[in-house]
Amino acid sequence: MPKVPLRIASAVLLTLAALNVPTAYAADDVTPVTVTVNARAALAAVPETGIGTNHAIWDSQLGTDETADLLKGAGVKLLRYPGGSYSDIYHWADHTAPGGYVAPNTDFDTFMRGVRRTGAQAMVTANYGTGTAAEAAAWVRYANVTKSYGVKYWEIGNENYGNGHYGDPWEADDHADKSPAEYARHVVAYADAMKAVDPGIKIGAVLTTPANWPDGLVGGGDEGTWNKVVLSIAGPKIDFVILHWYPGGFDKAGQVPDMIHLTRRQIAEYAGPGSERIGISMTEFNTGSNSNGTNTQPGALAAADAYATLLANGVFTVDWWNTRNGIGKVTEVEGHTDYGDFGLLSSGTCTSDGSVCEPALNTPFAPYYALRMMSVFARPGDRFVGAASDQAKVSAHAVRRPNGDLAVLLINTSSDTSLPVTIDYSGFNPASGAPAVLTHTNGATDIAGSTSGSATSRTLPPLSLTTIVVRPASAQTGLPGAPGQPTVSNVTDRTAVISWPAASAGTRPVVKYEVHRHNGAVGEQLGETAGNSFTVGNLKPGTRYTVNVIARDSGGGVSPASPPLTFTTGTPASSSCAVRLTDQSDWGSGYVGAIDIVNNGAPINGWTLNFDWPRTWQSLGSGWSAVWTQNGSNVKVVNEPGNGSLPTGASTTIGFVGNYSGPNVLPTVFTLNGTVCTTR
Repeated sequence: MPKVPLRIASAVLLTLAALNVPTAYAADDVTPVTVTVNARAALAAVPETGIGTNHAIWDSQLGTDETADLLKGAGVKLLRYPGGSYSDIYHWADHTAPGGYVAPNTDFDTFMRGVRRTGAQAMVTANYGTGTAAEAAAWVRYANVTKSYGVKYWEIGNENYGNGHYGDPWEADDHADKSPAEYARHVVAYADAMKAVDPGIKIGAVLTTPANWPDGLVGGGDEGTWNKVVLSIAGPKIDFVILHWYPGGFDKAGQVPDMIHLTRRQIAEYAGPGSERIGISMTEFNTGSNSNGTNTQPGALAAADAYATLLANGVFTVDWWNTRNGIGKVTEVEGHTDYGDFGLLSSGTCTSDGSVCEPALNTPFAPYYALRMMSVFARPGDRFVGAASDQAKVSAHAVRRPNGDLAVLLINTSSDTSLPVTIDYSGFNPASGAPAVLTHTNGATDIAGSTSGSATSRTLPPLSLTTIVVRPASAQTGLPGAPGQPTVSNVTDRTAVISWPAASAGTRPVVKYEVHRHNGAVGEQLGETAGNSFTVGNLKPGTRYTVNVIARDSGGGVSPASPPLTFTTGTPASSSCAVRLTDQSDWGSGYVGAIDIVNNGAPINGWTLNFDWPRTWQSLGSGWSAVWTQNGSNVKVVNEPGNGSLPTGASTTIGFVGNYSGPNVLPTVFTLNGTVCTTR
């Protein structure tokens, strides 16, 4: 994402105005929304570093107390420095960035003073583009040995795939070889040099985000995509990977689970033994759409939805771009001026002709309140649990607190309609009485708090964020502890063995364990046992499952759910047919696929192959060597006259163009004349 440095004008901190809540009413014919919260469908724990933002050395307000105090008020727990693409031209020792603007009072020590005042951790990006491993190691020595700052997280470069290797150069890179292999070799050298100074630091390598350019592309002379090459070479040396995401829309959070799943699968496939230690960070995120509002309420709603979804899927930090960014294209969005500013706080700048100026310096924009809402909704130590809405206009997220409380975040994206919501709970019995409620509405300059309504119904104002905190009906004492992290083994097309560490007993002994599957936000019990492993049957081939384990004691008391386990079933080990799908070339929104079909059974005279696209954003572009049709998500492929005969052991190859506009999870289950094939 291009970043434009701006000189930030000085101004007096604006005192927040009183809450301004617009009046809106639910229409009589509005269909009530049903939200389901499943406390047994445990997801990722909320990390200490989850809520983050970026600082940039061209922002003269980077180190001010006002900035630190505002970010602390928003619950920011990680600050990234020195600022996007500037990272690859910045030299920390003399605080210079040749070719760029460096504002006064933005040096590393000033940044760290602000980090400490904010109560956050630092994420530092070492200069790969114009720097050296020795320079980065010296920075680690200064930070953690000389100054005892204890900076744990260190990235190697910023968006280094943007160095021109794939045709679009925005990231500085002085290396003659701009391939992913060269970047990966330097990551190894940087990691060795930096960890020789402080073995306790964590090193991150830059990856491309699934379905975002240049993901899927293979450059000239490369042995694979950027991610494959980088992970294959640098995987053993890194501790986390770095994604950036500017989705350009406000309805993309649904793509996050596949985005993170594909990233984890690449790490597991390419990074070598022990790759499960490698974390995933989103060190730049913004909605990335000037026309729909980057600093007005739609941007805030999209921010909260994305932060919650990313963290629930195990990303350990999500860092907003940027703390301040400066005025851009000015529009009117949902009744308010949108300044095209990607910042959390106003820079107080004006358009080039002076016709429009932002609010006073440090005025919070709407996404600021989204981060603030996230920090009170999902606190470190909480665990996300399953939550879903039955209508697209409302998004729902939930966390379970260590004391047994549930917090539920509800997002109404409707521009003009208050939506009545009914909340159903599974695995949780809410207390009667009014819950604590926090609300942020369109144009509001604060988050309103109250104790009102009930745990099971709520009317959401238009364009609003609402958090309710619900207590359990009975005291959560004396119950078993959560079982440990489950693992899976012996996965077939129909079965899997789930094992887990025992739960600690409460006041009564544990007598059994239950295995529950996530089915949206609705749980499905797969079985129970008195032991610490269970063989699950009746599974579907080629299907991704997420399960949790809970413990029950002799009095019927139920533990919190274990951490989640996700696994994917295979296809039959043997079948009368076999299929291999390969992605032969990819351009980021489509690919050429080849399907090899092998007949392992009796001779066939005429065949039909069927498969389903896993996601709604995938479709058939064209096909050859057969007759291709698509109906809904199903693709039907019928032989042509010349390749309909397949004697035993014979094979044929067909091809197609597949289109996608989100993470491209390939189909894995194919049937030939109604028989499920082995997928190779």
